[in-house]
Amino acid sequence: MTGAGPMSGAPRSAGATVPPIDAHRSPSHAAVPSLRRGTPAGDDVLHLPVVIVGAGACGLTAALTLSDEHVDCVALERDVVPSGSTALSSGFVPAAGTRVQVAAGIVESPADFAADIRDKTHGTANEPLLQAYTEAIAPALDLLQARHGLTFELLDGFLYPGHRVRRMHALPERTGSALMGALQRAADAAGTYVLTQSHVCELWCDEDERITGVGYVRPDGTIERLRCDALILACNGFGGNAAMVRELLPEMKDAAFGGHAGNDGSAIAWGQALGARLADMGGYQGHGSWAVPQGALISWAIMMAGGIQINARGVRFHDETQGYSEAAVHVLQQPGALAWNVFDTPLLALGREFPDFCDAERAGAVRECATLEALAALIGCDVSVLEATIADRSDRSDRRALTAPFYAIKVTGALFHTQGGLDIDPDCRVLRTDGTPFPNLLAAGGAARGVSGNAVWGYLSGNGLLSAIAGGFIAARTAAALVAQGTSTGETR
Repeated sequence: MTGAGPMSGAPRSAGATVPPIDAHRSPSHAAVPSLRRGTPAGDDVLHLPVVIVGAGACGLTAALTLSDEHVDCVALERDVVPSGSTALSSGFVPAAGTRVQVAAGIVESPADFAADIRDKTHGTANEPLLQAYTEAIAPALDLLQARHGLTFELLDGFLYPGHRVRRMHALPERTGSALMGALQRAADAAGTYVLTQSHVCELWCDEDERITGVGYVRPDGTIERLRCDALILACNGFGGNAAMVRELLPEMKDAAFGGHAGNDGSAIAWGQALGARLADMGGYQGHGSWAVPQGALISWAIMMAGGIQINARGVRFHDETQGYSEAAVHVLQQPGALAWNVFDTPLLALGREFPDFCDAERAGAVRECATLEALAALIGCDVSVLEATIADRSDRSDRRALTAPFYAIKVTGALFHTQGGLDIDPDCRVLRTDGTPFPNLLAAGGAARGVSGNAVWGYLSGNGLLSAIAGGFIAARTAAALVAQGTSTGETR
């Protein structure tokens, strides 16, 4: 019952008010959440075993996993409708060893998947977390499909950069918004509490740094509070915080931001206030195919299947098969921070298999050029230079020659989401600066470090949703174990 249920009618703590917030928009730069000592008190303060901050793919996966474990929880979501970074993505999830993959005749192990991530990051991904995520993602997807009705299928016809086998899972709709919709429907069916328009602004802890509760702002400005036995931060990264991007990702300071505005770094600010360790703060997912002026993501499948990127001078400037994340930096280094995706009729047909591409085409992003001369005029380059560029396949022997008519999309580089954050162990427990875990504070998804290392080139396609879904699955199981342990020792509040 998203945004409803007993939680929506919870009494409010007396005298706790702040200025009202806009219920229809997440602030792009949230204030640092306050850290309060003690335990939220009062007869009107409810208790739930687990509180989850954020109801994106990570938070909803955690909530559904806790439901399967018969542990009550609530996911607190700042927006009117849960969306987050997932709804803005393609919704593709990499996994090795799922029932769907086995049914397709593909036999591989989590170790095979981990090897591809290890290769992409040049061995810089956190090894214990890498093993935990690649081992957890297949069981997580299988449970979402078997118990909660999500119908995953394997993408076919091409491989994303760095993936040696077909392991990218998607719903039939092939959009992140469809994935979020399916998770929300599953949460509704499971009776999981998802309280929307609830912007968490307080974190409560005792003298032992054990989380005791949270406070959250409602649309009218009042603050409501909850007590809990474990807290999962499944909320955000910092891609929407311009100051943090300038400081930590200077090469992206002028890039378009294609992510969710809720990525304001508040989870990181919480961690710093508590004394948590941060990790991989230079890691992020960029994308070198953000259509302008439409502001739309163009599938990299076209590049992997033979499309090329050309700058204003009519020349290619990087190997497109290395990955769309690092392509963002390459594109931003071109004249005007722009490039053109160039492809032909068979690749246009491939692009039209993706709803996001179709939306961009309807918005006027795709330009048709009947001849090479027309394409050169569109780009503004010398036709002889362009002719040589299209004919040269010396560094991509697998690429066939493009033929007229040509199609072109003007693009820039964009920042989508960050891959650094709170340092966590393989159980998703947040770590202090000395490397020891907090008693009952967990993090995953955008709030925590991922498995992409500390640079843009370490991002393997799908790593964001890998961290969100595998991390939410693991964090929920850890929280359930903490709750069970507390129940057996009489420590629950």
